[in-house]
Amino acid sequence: MKSEAKKILVVNKKARHSYDIIETVEAGVVLEGPEVKSLRNGGGSIKDSYAQITGTEVFINNLHIAPYTQASIFNADPERKRKLLLHKREILRLSGKIKEKGLTLVPLSIYLKGHLVKIELGLAKGRKEFRKKEVIKERDVKREVAREVKSWR
Repeated sequence: MKSEAKKILVVNKKARHSYDIIETVEAGVVLEGPEVKSLRNGGGSIKDSYAQITGTEVFINNLHIAPYTQASIFNADPERKRKLLLHKREILRLSGKIKEKGLTLVPLSIYLKGHLVKIELGLAKGRKEFRKKEVIKERDVKREVAREVKSWR
């Protein structure tokens, strides 16, 4: 099976800062034609969005896709709930983890895989404010060490 190139359309930069990502899952998104065109033009935002499991279906809330200007009357509501496509066993597994450990499903990025729009979901646990600061300090220390090692060469 050949590997297909990914073209990243939207990234949630705050997700990796605000949450500890335990696991990632790839899901398809049910979109209408103008929404895909709008995403290709950079008209999407997943800043405050989250995924929610209801029964055996997964929906993403607060995913903003700007209306495509050339579509006029065919545009859908920019912030409607959109269904995510996952296998039933994956949904049940994620549902169990969310209920058991108090985790959330956070969208990390939206990208094109071939001609299909996919979304990367992260099974995440929220960070406390002091933990966020610790992570930033650790990253800065690693960066300084790498810079020092590079200068010695």
